[in-house]
Amino acid sequence: MERTLVLVKPDGVQRGLIGTVISRLEDRGLKLAAMKLIQMDEDLAGKHYAEHVDRPFFKGLVDFITSSPVTAMVWEAENVVQLVRQSMGETDPIKSPPGTLRGDLGLNIGRNLVHGSDSPESARREIALFFEASEILSYDRDIDPWVTES
Repeated sequence: MERTLVLVKPDGVQRGLIGTVISRLEDRGLKLAAMKLIQMDEDLAGKHYAEHVDRPFFKGLVDFITSSPVTAMVWEAENVVQLVRQSMGETDPIKSPPGTLRGDLGLNIGRNLVHGSDSPESARREIALFFEASEILSYDRDIDPWVTES
């Protein structure tokens, strides 16, 4: 089963959208495997955004993600990385179609509510930044046979 990291960013937390994000992903049939509310520090933010360290917007990313708590979650499903990215919409909410989190709730590219890993490899790296293996649960849901073909 594939896993991915989802962060409800500071703007989503401050706007009270944590439950909406969770509901949208659960409605999709995805399974929540771990969740916590954290205050990111600059060290963790730097590791999370390491691929952007040489870009001019890096400091702004770090400043924003450390400005307020974030909700970190691990979600599970077949093809979960792509399913979450589709559910989130484009990075720029203006380009996101209605029905996506960013298309329905996002205001601008700098305040786009959520982060989702962009590949299974990134997901593994990012999950390890936010969660110990013991914090991620594996469990069966009674609805699983109704959600996923075996």
